[in-house]
Amino acid sequence: MDEFLHQSVLLQEAVDALVTDKDGFYIDGTFGRGGHSRLILDRLSEHGKLLVVDKDIEAIEAAGSLQEQDERVIVAHRSFADIAEITGMHGAIGQVAGVLLDLGVSSPQLDAAERGFSFSRSGPLDMRMDTSKGMTAGEWVNETGEVELARVFFEYGEERFSRRIARAIVKERAVSPFTDTLQLAEIVKLAHPAWEKHKHPATRVFQAIRIFINDELKDLEKALGGIAEVLGIGGRMVVISFHSLEDRLVKQFITKQVKGDDFPPGLPVTQSQLNPTMKRVGKPVKAGEEELAGNLRARSAVLRVAEKIA
Repeated sequence: MDEFLHQSVLLQEAVDALVTDKDGFYIDGTFGRGGHSRLILDRLSEHGKLLVVDKDIEAIEAAGSLQEQDERVIVAHRSFADIAEITGMHGAIGQVAGVLLDLGVSSPQLDAAERGFSFSRSGPLDMRMDTSKGMTAGEWVNETGEVELARVFFEYGEERFSRRIARAIVKERAVSPFTDTLQLAEIVKLAHPAWEKHKHPATRVFQAIRIFINDELKDLEKALGGIAEVLGIGGRMVVISFHSLEDRLVKQFITKQVKGDDFPPGLPVTQSQLNPTMKRVGKPVKAGEEELAGNLRARSAVLRVAEKIA
């Protein structure tokens, strides 16, 4: 198990919260390289099942190897946005004991220069989670208008200097189209007037492009609704987020499920009449000092847990 600890953030905390029925049907919606999945399998009996989902081709290859070793594993090369449809194919709607989502980019994706996620390694501007389809980051950066570039940087990266950076990108690509990650990172760096301490000035722009290219926030919204549909009573949703946009969506979704139906203010209705569908389990969890010492990528992680009650 140690070989996976550096990749799987909040490993023990997530699986401890997730697995409440050793015979249950579970879903790892973001397989990655299987760190969480392997620990989930360790907690399940021979009757348990684990459906693993990922849209990254390399992740699915790793999942296939795990499936060959363990007949309890089911593999789906899909986005977690399709979680309800995938679960329905296996006749488990309303019967799932738990779903785990570990959002963001995995260590292998970041560390592989050819995937184009990293602003510190030279590689092609790709950034697609599923490299078999869709527009690359390079195509988008070179073809998109200045106003739209700025909007994406601001909306998905929360970048204060989005307009200034977009203007610099448009000026540079007129001379030489962007093909390399370091080329883009350098232009962003030069255009950025206020660097944050301990953070590369291109961090927010690269985050924004990745989220936009992969439709990550829309996929997450759809996935959360799908999870509510597939869970059985007592089933748990465990989500690890790595930036405020993701975490806000998860928090708002859980709050809405816990609150239940909307009624006009002042109506005399009881909590049970609001038809809440979930309850929160514990408080948000962050990585401890020991994990942070060994994995700086865990510093922004937030784990939230909710349990289906109706």
